[in-house]
Amino acid sequence: MKRTIWTTVAILVLFLVWYIAADRMTPITGNARVKVVATQIVPRVTGTVTEVLVENGDVVSAGDVLVRIDRRPYEIDREKAEADLASATQEVGASSADVSAAQARVARSQVDLDTLRLQSARIFALEKKGLVSIAQADDARGKLAEAEASLENAKADLEKARQRLGDEGQDNAKIQRALAALAEADLNLEWTELKAPADGVVSNLLIAPGTYARSGSPLVTFLDGTDVWIEAYLTENNIGLAQIGTPVEVVLNMHPGRVLKGEIESFSSGVSVSGADTPGELASAPSTAGFLREAERFPVRIILPGYEAGSLEDDLRFQLNGQADVILYTTDNTLMNFVGRMYIKAVAFLSYAY
Repeated sequence: MKRTIWTTVAILVLFLVWYIAADRMTPITGNARVKVVATQIVPRVTGTVTEVLVENGDVVSAGDVLVRIDRRPYEIDREKAEADLASATQEVGASSADVSAAQARVARSQVDLDTLRLQSARIFALEKKGLVSIAQADDARGKLAEAEASLENAKADLEKARQRLGDEGQDNAKIQRALAALAEADLNLEWTELKAPADGVVSNLLIAPGTYARSGSPLVTFLDGTDVWIEAYLTENNIGLAQIGTPVEVVLNMHPGRVLKGEIESFSSGVSVSGADTPGELASAPSTAGFLREAERFPVRIILPGYEAGSLEDDLRFQLNGQADVILYTTDNTLMNFVGRMYIKAVAFLSYAY
């Protein structure tokens, strides 16, 4: 009996030492979630939805048209703007046909460039994280440069068309107003098509043809498939030795039995607490209860560089806010890291059951 008691005490002490060491050297948490950029697709013009070209859950590519808004009111506005420009140019004896065509090309090139800039910015951000290949980033740079050149050429053609109006016509106040109105009408016409800002998935689609779209009000929820990360919520003790670039292993509940390798990308500098301070008043400390105070948790952002974000051919799928288990390897301790790897593999297989 005495030997059994002392053996049990020794095991408990050994477990306690391992637990304290692991809390710093190989911290583990099941409080982690899959995160992606959820973008609200917001129309810039108001009107009735005439076409919904996607369904809920559809995987789309950057630039794909998702929704079309009734173009007819904006086509009428453009015709009015063209008529006003023609009327103004007739007063100075010039022709407005070339200017109208050139202005339409500028508007189309500007919208295409704005869309491509959004897509390229996402790709460049992923390039810095090592989540896309250099070739993809170079291809995005080439397309962006081509779009910028196309816009400059369209602006040059517009300037030539304006100059053909003559100095008097180009500086005429009525013509300037008519040109501005035509530019606005062209942009509004282009904005009747809502496009995907990146490769991703349409989520929670709740509209159909006939829905009234209001400018500035979200119409479609879009999940960016090119920027996926794991957000793990760890205590201050857990992240005491962690650094940016610290290796991590992740188990996703959606892919049981599979251990994914990642690394820490960033830490959150602070979290909100109930006893927040108010300017002009005394400091307010958060309340604690019990013998041991509750540990504060901080979000840690983890990326998976070994997996190409947004690749539709990859068998690895992500669900926004899907649960995950995470282990950090904050030191080079062989024994602790070995025990940690065995533990996370066990968690991976146990996740088949829950």
